[in-house]
Amino acid sequence: MRFLHVLIRIFAIMRKEFIHIRRDPRTLAIVIILPIFQLIIFGYAVTSDVKHLPLAVFDQDRTAASRALIEAYRNSGYFDIAYYVSTHDEIAYLIDAGLARAGLTIPPGYSNRLARREQAEVSFIIDGSDPTIANTALASASAIGQAHGAELLQTALRRGGTLPGLLPGVEVRTRVWYNPNMRSANYMVPALIGLILQTLTALLTAVAIVREREQGTLESLIVTPIRSVELVLGKIVPYVVLAFMDMILILVVGTYWFHVPINGSVTLLLALAALFLMSSLGIGLLVSSAARTQQEAMMMAFFTILPSVFLSGFMFPIASMPPVLQWLSKVIPLTYFLVIDRGIVLKGNGMDILLPQVTMLTVLGVIILSLAVLRFRKRLE
Repeated sequence: MRFLHVLIRIFAIMRKEFIHIRRDPRTLAIVIILPIFQLIIFGYAVTSDVKHLPLAVFDQDRTAASRALIEAYRNSGYFDIAYYVSTHDEIAYLIDAGLARAGLTIPPGYSNRLARREQAEVSFIIDGSDPTIANTALASASAIGQAHGAELLQTALRRGGTLPGLLPGVEVRTRVWYNPNMRSANYMVPALIGLILQTLTALLTAVAIVREREQGTLESLIVTPIRSVELVLGKIVPYVVLAFMDMILILVVGTYWFHVPINGSVTLLLALAALFLMSSLGIGLLVSSAARTQQEAMMMAFFTILPSVFLSGFMFPIASMPPVLQWLSKVIPLTYFLVIDRGIVLKGNGMDILLPQVTMLTVLGVIILSLAVLRFRKRLE
């Protein structure tokens, strides 16, 4: 009998908790939707396959033989012929801007050397800022060249043979820019700047404001002469300061401990980080205006951080994701800031190259922050 009474009491408490869950539909929705969302993200975005890398081609030969080599790279599936250029400087600009991940240069006289059964050399430049992509591109570039050379040899033999020592072939001479040793630290340390900035400002801002509401002190602040804008600024500025302190700490530790070189302007990086914070602060304010409890705020903030980690290019190449997720990555502010901070730190990029990312970051920041402030003020009123 005593055991039966214990079970009755336990089931009574369980019934009470299920009633609370049913009366909090937003938390219940997050609990149900979040695992499905994680499954989709992990299933499609988390991939080690590197395919469809944008390739810039400088074809100085412009013959059927050079076009056959270009098609070999296109048909491999690892590279997409994204640009045809007319100078080496154009290849450098496209790689600096992140528009191309590699550049193929076919010199003049390429087809003539093959016709004379000589070794024909081509140059293949790889953006080494992302070691995962660079390693795959390096191996693929050489393998495709060797396979194409083997096809040329078979064709020559079928057409009547060739003399020993006079075997037509393609030699791909590869060079890795920006991160020749392809160290992972050079790629990940700059990326941590953007992730920490977003996490701190979005998560801590949302939780701090909701905590005031839970404790009942937010209403007390509202009835004071403090205006809503002053209240918002007073709540978020301390976390902005903390975020910049962490950013400077990462740069110092990354430079002196992990030996990550900073090739660009630190001042420009700090200025553009402040621009990025518009979006992060807006996300935090939006979460705080929707959440009722700190637990709910943390879950909602995590719901926004998760796609930023996996869809922004922080860990996995965007080019390898399905088209729908690639489109979704374009509305994530961290996508553009990662290009900015990696470009400044690893490549030494300036505003002339980073202008498209800065423009998109500004547009997204203004939209998100404006919506957040309007919604937050409405909640205060």
